[in-house]
Amino acid sequence: MDKLVERLTRAVAQRSSRRSFVATLGKMILGASIFPLLPIDRVVPIASAAAGKSKNTDDDTTCDYWKYCAIDGFLCSCCGGGSHDCPPGATPSPTSWVGTCRHPSDGKDYIVSYRDCCGKASCGRCLCGNTISEMPLYRPQLDSDLIWCFGAPTMMYHCSTAEIVSVK
Repeated sequence: MDKLVERLTRAVAQRSSRRSFVATLGKMILGASIFPLLPIDRVVPIASAAAGKSKNTDDDTTCDYWKYCAIDGFLCSCCGGGSHDCPPGATPSPTSWVGTCRHPSDGKDYIVSYRDCCGKASCGRCLCGNTISEMPLYRPQLDSDLIWCFGAPTMMYHCSTAEIVSVK
């Protein structure tokens, strides 16, 4: 075994230089370091995530409401507002995150914009943490874990709303 390894090592050494070896090794290290940055599809089909559960998909004061498939926060519909309206005294954030939710009645996929209402103390009622289709922070428009009060008069979070943007 030792003689075989020695012969192979000598053969490689005769055909290549140290510089080419170091350059090749550097390329391999650089390539390996970029691999974790590649985008990964982490979408979970809604049907499999909800299998076996009976849901009330028409009540906008529960986390099971169909538009709330990617909401993360207190529901404004429980805090004096509506599913797409901020309660009095709270200001809608100019920034939002998006999700795609399937309507159970018509089977169509809808793009839903989720917006935080800011300017009042946290509501504290009807907390939902639905993270279907959530992406890591390098795709911030699909990350629900941020406080999305950027550009609002204050960064104080109150509740979250869901508004249909379009049909997919």
